[in-house]
Amino acid sequence: MSPVLPASIHLGAVRLRVADRARTAAWYERALGCVPQPGHGDVLGLGPAEGPTLVELREVPGARAMPPRGRVGLYHHALLLPSRADLGALLRHLRAIGEPFGASDHLFSEALYLTDPDGMTVEVYADTPRETWTWEGGEVLGAVDPLDEAAVAAAATGPWRGLPRGTVLGHVHFFVSDLAVAERFHVDTIGFAPVTRRFRGALFVSAGDYHHHVGLNVWAAREPVAGPDDVGLDHWTLVLPDATSLTSLAERLRQQGHPVHLTNGSLTVRDPWGMTLLAVVGEG
Repeated sequence: MSPVLPASIHLGAVRLRVADRARTAAWYERALGCVPQPGHGDVLGLGPAEGPTLVELREVPGARAMPPRGRVGLYHHALLLPSRADLGALLRHLRAIGEPFGASDHLFSEALYLTDPDGMTVEVYADTPRETWTWEGGEVLGAVDPLDEAAVAAAATGPWRGLPRGTVLGHVHFFVSDLAVAERFHVDTIGFAPVTRRFRGALFVSAGDYHHHVGLNVWAAREPVAGPDDVGLDHWTLVLPDATSLTSLAERLRQQGHPVHLTNGSLTVRDPWGMTLLAVVGEG
């Protein structure tokens, strides 16, 4: 039986490599209303005016942009808004400023997709009520249906004023080259549970019966692995509820032969494609 992460886990900030930190920060401010967060040294933190850092930017001058087909590595990170009304206000804002976006109805969530100046995708979404999610055979039903943009826009109760209080990092989604290898790492070792395999070439995993904390797909499996000179992911953050959970995770990783760097209250480990997971106790 696979180990199970506590249902109370959540995700903390993602740290991204970008070619021009000022350019990307300006885009996040214009498109999403993110504001700089203090105390991050040479890494710029961004988040809601009232809330934690959700995205960190580390500049790598000359970093290669994300190609249209992607690279094995980060597919997107996803900001979860508190309500459909917030998503509607954002949709209206993006239309007003002429910022391109895609849109999908996933049944368990409604989502907008934006592209940052380096070609990386950012999802911003709102969950549908959990009582409306449909489960069959232990899997949540999802789709990639057209979003009813008119209905979402009509749900707005006021203008967009930037990311609202309560916005969190909802999930991360990775391009991998082998779903079986990805499942062994994220499920058998990290301890997420499979949630659905119903999207072609993809596996969604989570804790606490969420629709997904991590998405995995092989849609860019033939592309090269993102390296340190490419834009992409420095690390993503898994926030655990207590030191016991952290110690158990470290033991599972070591038993499976994954080198772990463990310090007081945190650990780092690389997945089979070199993406770094930062696991911490408490607020991430």
